[in-house]
Order: sequence, then C-alpha cells, then structure tokens
Amino acid sequence: MKILVCIKQVADMESRFVVSEGASWFEETDLAFRINEYDEFAIEAAVQLKASLGEAEVTVLSAGPQRASDALKKALAMGADKAVLLLDPEAPKKDSWQVANLIADWAKPQGFDLVLTGMQSQDRGSGQVSLFLGELIGANSVSCAVALEASPGSIKVERELEGGLRAQVELSTPALVSCQLGLNQPRYPTLPNIMKAKKKPFETIEVTAALDPAQEVLWMGAPEKAGAAELIEGDLASQVERVVSILKDKKLVG
Repeated sequence: MKILVCIKQVADMESRFVVSEGASWFEETDLAFRINEYDEFAIEAAVQLKASLGEAEVTVLSAGPQRASDALKKALAMGADKAVLLLDPEAPKKDSWQVANLIADWAKPQGFDLVLTGMQSQDRGSGQVSLFLGELIGANSVSCAVALEASPGSIKVERELEGGLRAQVELSTPALVSCQLGLNQPRYPTLPNIMKAKKKPFETIEVTAALDPAQEVLWMGAPEKAGAAELIEGDLASQVERVVSILKDKKLVG
C-alpha cells in the first residue's frame, strides 16, 4: 500500500504573535515552528498501518518554505520512508484551495492508495485542504477520524460527529482520511531513528505554477476590547457603596 501523509509546519502556539504590515498575516521573526499537532496523529497512523500491513511505503509531504524541511525530517524520524518538500516561500499565505491544488498536482500521478492529513491546521483552522484535495485527486474522503484500520482495497474509519456521536464507515481505495486529535498517541523520535532519518530519501521540488486565490484576507488582528473590568476592594460597606454608585452612573437603578 502506498500511503501519503500531508503535513504543515506551523508556528508554536506559545509564541508571541505580531501582525505583519498589511494586516494579512503575522511576522515570522523570532517565532518557533513545529509540526501541526493534528498532522502528528496522521503520521503516527501511517506508521502504525505500515507495521500492521507489512508491505507499505509512507511518503510525507509538505508545501512551504525551506524551514518546512525541519518538520519533514521529524516525520522521517517518526517512521516515514521518504519526504517531499514542495518548496514555495509563499505557501503559508495561500488559501486552502491554492494549497490543495499544489499538493494535488504532485500527488495525483503518484497513485497513492491512502492519503492521511490532519483535520485542520492550528494557524488557519479552516479544515478545508483535505476535503479539496480528496476531490482533486479523485479519492473517497472522510473527515474527523478517531479510529482507523486498513486492509487491501479498503479503509475502515470511525469518525467523530456532533454531540459526542460516532459513525463507522468503510471506504474503497484510493481514499483520503483527515485525522482528529486522540486518534492515537504520536511517538517521540528516538536518537537512533533521528540518525536513520538522515539517510532516507528527501526530495525538494520548487513550485512555479501560480493559481489565483479563491479568497482574500482583508484584515487580521486582535478583536476590539468590549469593555473593562473593575476590581472593587475594601470592606463590605465600601464595596456595596461603590457597586450602587456604578449602577446609578449607568442608570441601571434609580
């Protein structure tokens, strides 16, 4: 079975974000980057399927700037067999439709039996790339997988629904599955596997095709403050007096 895992390198959510000039994205200076958390579950699922099937090859792919190679190297250390970087410095600023087309142009001719992705990215959170990609490559698609097993020619998935419900579906291959948090327990790369990853195939492909965006970010920033809180201190009598004063000022009491 040929398995493709699509991953994205995102800024660590503990970073201090500063909106860039033009208010359409954030400054990347001094940010720490990591594999998108949802994608780590997809990598682990692929490695587990490879172990259970016996005969499987796992390719991990990312569309992004050169720094995304660090995320791919970690995926190789987690157990993927080879990596492909679609080198595009502008990829982080592209919309879901553009990114899905970038990946599909490369992936469709490869004939993958199964494509795994994270349910969404932590930076944009649109959850659209996987669904677009499934349509573009002609794969049967399902989202929000919380359990997964594969056999030759079919994929069984348990997916999460609203209200805590679950649904079990079976897909014929080629199939695409987006992975929800909790699908498994992503492994930490060991030092021996990190060293082995350095010898695994790593291909970099410069992206030259340009696709017009389907949407445009008009503005990005922190929401306006709706109001301010006042901490009322002192003894009980002074607190009551202050509360009554505030209510009278706002004409909420007579």
